[in-house]
Amino acid sequence: MLTLPPLTLDKVIAVIDMGLRTVFSPAVASRPYPRPETPAASTDTTLSEQERRHAAALMRINHVGEVCAQALYSGQALVSRDPPNVEALKQASREEVDHLAWCERRMTELGGRKSLLNPLWFGASFGLGVTAGLLGDKWNLGFLAETEHQVSSHLNSHLQQLPAQDHASRAIVAQMKEDEEQHARTAEQLGGAALPAPVRLAMRLASKVMTQTAYHL
Repeated sequence: MLTLPPLTLDKVIAVIDMGLRTVFSPAVASRPYPRPETPAASTDTTLSEQERRHAAALMRINHVGEVCAQALYSGQALVSRDPPNVEALKQASREEVDHLAWCERRMTELGGRKSLLNPLWFGASFGLGVTAGLLGDKWNLGFLAETEHQVSSHLNSHLQQLPAQDHASRAIVAQMKEDEEQHARTAEQLGGAALPAPVRLAMRLASKVMTQTAYHL
């Protein structure tokens, strides 16, 4: 039987505040905006209108993924009982805020917009995070590791789909991929258990629905 640990009012308020800021306020990064290796590569003048729309839609998908990450980590940390695990989740969340800000900025540069369904994505992901946290720390961390592995694979596919000359988006996605892989390694080192195959499959199917929907909405 899943039981919630004692929750204080300040923790609940902090979660609500974080959710409102994630969904409705511009994110602020703590690290520099990733840039292409050469200044000339940072211009978008060579992108056609179709390529700009496609790149903006891919970055919207990535932005939705970061909205979901904030919700997942918040839900997991809220119910986790192990302080080192809570700190690992919070550290990952802080780095995901950078991703959130970078994706939003790049979407704006490309003339795109945020997903209209961000409140829904956040709420559903928060519920998943709480559920994973209640299963115990080894499954909580295992869920984090598997999530990051799947996100890394998803980002790798975006590196293949982005226009070849969109070096600015590629620089962002490459840095995100590096961070996600580090988060997965950290979760595994802290004792995350490998999730059963049916759970991994369900996560991939849910991710596919999200990405296909976010591309348009």
